[in-house]
Amino acid sequence: MRVLLGVALILGGILGFLPILGFWMLPLGIFVLSHDSKAARRFSRKMAVKIGRIKANFRANRDSKQK
Repeated sequence: MRVLLGVALILGGILGFLPILGFWMLPLGIFVLSHDSKAARRFSRKMAVKIGRIKANFRANRDSKQK
């Protein structure tokens, strides 16, 4: 059941330009699939690390410009 829900959320996220569906459905679908799929778990972990690095670099650049 979770696999079907995850796939449906990802497919709905791909159609995010439509009014009711949204791009917010993509990460939610990956999150739901990550409970059952090693590939989705690996992808979500890599994205979390990448987003964390981007945030850290942004904060470091912002702090260095303020000084």
